[in-house]
Order: sequence, then C-alpha cells, then structure tokens
Amino acid sequence: MAKIAVILHAEPGTHDSMGRAAHSLIYTKELKEAGHQVRLIFDGGGTGWTVELNKPDHLLNPLFKEIKDSGLIAGACDFCIGAFGVDKEKVREAKINFISEYMGHPSVAKLIKEGYQIITL
Repeated sequence: MAKIAVILHAEPGTHDSMGRAAHSLIYTKELKEAGHQVRLIFDGGGTGWTVELNKPDHLLNPLFKEIKDSGLIAGACDFCIGAFGVDKEKVREAKINFISEYMGHPSVAKLIKEGYQIITL
C-alpha cells in the first residue's frame, strides 16, 4: 500500500476553500479505509481550518473529529499558524500538533524521503 500526505493550504473563508477542506478530510478517510498509510497536514492558510473544524457546530466537525480521533492528523505548520494570525491557543485546544521541521514548516523533503506521495489542496 502507498504512503500519502494530504496537505491542506486553502484558507477558510470561501466556498472553494470549504470544498478543499472537505475533500482533504474525505481523501484522508478514504485512503485510510483502503489500507494506505495517510497523514493530514494543515499548512499555510489551511492552518486556520484547525480552529474552524474544531467548532462543534461546524458542518465538517464530525468528520474532522473522526479523522483526528483516528490519529491521522500529523499537525499544523507552526510558522504559518502565526503568519496567518491563527490563535495558537485554539489550535492547542483542538489538540493539533505544531510542526516545525524545516524553517518552522513541515518538511516536504522528509515526507518524500519517507516515501510519501503528496496531495495538496
């Protein structure tokens, strides 16, 4: 089976970004169910979804919780959380790891070295 990293870059606030967030969760779930090793990473403006999706009344909250409870969320970019003005305390409340492997960001080179294919949304 394959190793896949799904990286969500789309910043909350548009219909398109909502679709990208939804599909990042759906792809993560489907790939896991198909037996693949999968990790979901929130990067760039996508770090804002860690707060949005954690809201109990958000349409995608049940799927987000399922993905999170399954241990499939690798984390969110530490640098981008700050750069995009995301509330770090709320990210912590969502129990999302901060990733700062390369210049404060997730390391794409590390993922490739570990054999991951990358899907970006």
